[in-house]
Amino acid sequence: MAMEVSTGSMMSGCESKELNHLGLVAGMYDELGIGTSMDALIPQDMQQRKVSIGQVLKAMVLNGLGFVNQRLYNIPHFFESKPVEKLLGEGVEAAHFNDDVTGRMLDSIYEAGVSETYAVIASNAFKTLNITCHMSHIDTTTFHTDGKYNQAEEAGVIKITKGYSRDHRPELNQFGLKLIVEGQAGIPMMMAALSGNDNDKTRFKQAIKDHIGQLQDDFSVQHIVGDSALYSAETIKLMSHITWTTRVPETIGLARGYIEKYADQLAADNDGLNLNYQCVDESYAGVEQKWLVVYSPQAHERAKRNVSKQFSKKSQDDQKLLKAFCNRSFACEKDACHELELLKKKLAVTNVHDEVIEPIAGFNGRGRPAKGAAPDFYTYHVHVVSSSNYQQYQQRLQRKSCFIIATNQTDMDVFDADEILAGYKNQQKVERGFRFLKDPMFLASSVFLKSPKRIMALTMVMTVCLLVYAALEYRMRKSLHDNHETFPNQIGKMVEKPTIRWVFQYFQNIQILYIQQAKPCVINLNKQHKKLLKLMGESYQKIYS
Repeated sequence: MAMEVSTGSMMSGCESKELNHLGLVAGMYDELGIGTSMDALIPQDMQQRKVSIGQVLKAMVLNGLGFVNQRLYNIPHFFESKPVEKLLGEGVEAAHFNDDVTGRMLDSIYEAGVSETYAVIASNAFKTLNITCHMSHIDTTTFHTDGKYNQAEEAGVIKITKGYSRDHRPELNQFGLKLIVEGQAGIPMMMAALSGNDNDKTRFKQAIKDHIGQLQDDFSVQHIVGDSALYSAETIKLMSHITWTTRVPETIGLARGYIEKYADQLAADNDGLNLNYQCVDESYAGVEQKWLVVYSPQAHERAKRNVSKQFSKKSQDDQKLLKAFCNRSFACEKDACHELELLKKKLAVTNVHDEVIEPIAGFNGRGRPAKGAAPDFYTYHVHVVSSSNYQQYQQRLQRKSCFIIATNQTDMDVFDADEILAGYKNQQKVERGFRFLKDPMFLASSVFLKSPKRIMALTMVMTVCLLVYAALEYRMRKSLHDNHETFPNQIGKMVEKPTIRWVFQYFQNIQILYIQQAKPCVINLNKQHKKLLKLMGESYQKIYS
């Protein structure tokens, strides 16, 4: 009698399932107690369910961090080749996570409060990881959706609509996500779904108003960092009892003045490698502050590309105007001079000099005039020599190489400019999280769900994925550091701080082999896998045993 051979099997009567890095994800989800928190927060009748809310969320997180280029909510298909019971619990099947189940789970999250539910999960995660959050970073991003939503105004529900698109897709409807992220590990502490056309300054002001107390009480945040959208008179007044650092928008006249004043000096003193800055005392909106006028070599390199491109485009436009002007005929020299002065004002980046006005003789009759005939009239043409305004180019380049950082930390016994700059540079932690969520392998940037309420709940699921991802990297690196151990990076070098994305790739091709009447066997584990799992702890080892 022939025995069945399943897809991925290596011999008759056996079947293999892909475990890969998903055991790490499942282990961190359980370590942080996310499923337990969800099941405690959202009432559910288990007699009417085959899987709990916490298990459905775990399945979505595993799907989201599976990096297999599938929709975040296409769970049953994702788990067809995975060891479901090993990852999600005994008796659990892939079929338990159909669209109705996941949809009802999203509805339950919305009803429980999207931001409120996530805040509890994050608070518990920080306690489990024993992370003290002194500095946090706030930012927003947008995601586009291919769906169409005819919405009635409803309190507490975001508006899926067109607006400014960071993804350069203004033709698509979109929604936003606001994150407040811890500065050390990049773990999101708070999140909120946003309407597609919300203004960043309004978003930040509301975030500070709603969450500043909770940030201080639940997470012990002492310092908030944000981009220029955080810097408004109303918002900085709301942050009077906490230290903040933010970029000053150049739309503020004072900022432009300081950049023009110090740009050349800072550029001349720069070594080409490090930030160079000038510290000044300033007051804005009645708040005493320290401003750091910063020259950045990296910003200078970006500015060279951008300013050169803009300058070249404007120079081409100027040359077209000059060519057309020099082809014109004027009735008198006075008209030619007047029009030339008007032209000079229109030229954006070009200087005109060595102007010559040439009279051209004109005759009324037909044919060639007789030799020595006196002209009946004269027209005038202008000839000029032009050159690019290099001084203007240099000034614009130096200004674009500078920016201003403001902080209300004015106590000279505590103020440390280098520390303030380092904190601002860490704003990349939240931007890195957004890049992760927009990764095509994650597939959250283009979503299609039945309602804005479910999209709001999905933003929480996405943020939980980011939480687990960042927590895994933090925990893994801490375990390696505390035990003086290393892990191979992409080129085989042993390092103490590998990225979790690379570790996920390193764990590829780890499978569980199921053989009839025999205990399942995990195959393809090498000594580096085993070493890391041992450092992570017994619960992780158990998943891979």
